[in-house]
Amino acid sequence: MNRAFFIVGPTATGKSELAADVAEEIGAEIVSADAFQIYRGLDLLTAKPEASTLAKAPHHLIDTESLQEEMNAEKYRRAAMAVLDEINSRGRLAIVVGGSGLYIKALTQGLAPLPEADRKLREKLNAMSLDELRSQLMEFDPVAARTIDTKNRRRVVRALEICLLTGKPASEVVAGVDDSSRPGSPIPATGVFVLRDREELYQRINQRVKAMFEQGIIEEVRAAGATGATASQMIGLRQIRELLDGKMSLSQCIAEIQQATRRYAKRQLTWFRRQTNFSPLNLSLLSHNEARILLRMRAGLLVGVKE
Repeated sequence: MNRAFFIVGPTATGKSELAADVAEEIGAEIVSADAFQIYRGLDLLTAKPEASTLAKAPHHLIDTESLQEEMNAEKYRRAAMAVLDEINSRGRLAIVVGGSGLYIKALTQGLAPLPEADRKLREKLNAMSLDELRSQLMEFDPVAARTIDTKNRRRVVRALEICLLTGKPASEVVAGVDDSSRPGSPIPATGVFVLRDREELYQRINQRVKAMFEQGIIEEVRAAGATGATASQMIGLRQIRELLDGKMSLSQCIAEIQQATRRYAKRQLTWFRRQTNFSPLNLSLLSHNEARILLRMRAGLLVGVKE
C-alpha cells in the first residue's frame, strides 16, 4: 500500500511552503494535487511555488501537461498513483499537497465508475447556454443542482451527461456506487486540513492577486495562447483576457479576480470540512516554525523519523 501524508486546504493558506520545508527535513517528496498547477505555463496565474520552494524537495505533477490537454480526476488519479508507487519504491515518503477536492478524493476514496463521455451528446450540451444547462440540471437532478458548482460549466455539463446517459440523477448514480466497485486502492487519509481565520485568508488572497499583476500576469496570459476546456477554468483567465480585449478596466479585473478567488476558497473550506476526515490545523494560531515542527512530527511517524 502506498504511503503518503496529505496537506490539504484552500488556496493562499501557505501549504506549498510549509510542505516543502517538511519534505526537506524528513527526506520526502511532494506530489501536487492542484488541478491547474499540473499545466505548463501560466505560473503566476496558477500561483505555482517559487523556485526557492521547489528547490527544497523533489516536486511531481507540476508542469506536466500542456494547456490544451483536458484533465479530470481519474486521469489525475492514474498519474498520481504511478508517481506514488515510484516514490515509495525508493523508500521515500510522498507528501500530497493541494486544494483540488476531487483530486484528493480520487486518491483517498477512489472514484465511482461513471459512463464515458458521449461525443454527440457533449456537442449538444456544449451548444447550450449556462442558464439552459442549469435549468435542465435542476429538472433532472435537483440535488446535484444544489450541491455542485453551477458556475462551473464543465461540471454542469458532466452532471447532465450522466443523467441523460444513465436515466438516473447524477447524484444518485455517484452516491449509489459501492466502495468495493471504485477502481484503484485508496490511500489512507493521513494528514491535515490546513486553514486560516477567514479575514486573514481573504487578506492573503487579495494581496497575492495584487502581487500577480505587479509581477507581470497580464503579459503571461497574453503569451499563453489557446487553452483547452479544463485549463480555461483557471480563475482569472477570463477576466485578464477581457482586460486585454478592452472589455474591462484594470481595477475591475483585479477586484473580480480577488472576489472569484475568495469565493473559491470558501467552497474549498466547505468541501474539506464535509468530505474528509483530515485533522484541522489553523495556521492563524501558529507561527510558520511551530506549524513546520508539528507537521514534521506527524509526517515523520510514517517514515520513522524521530524528534
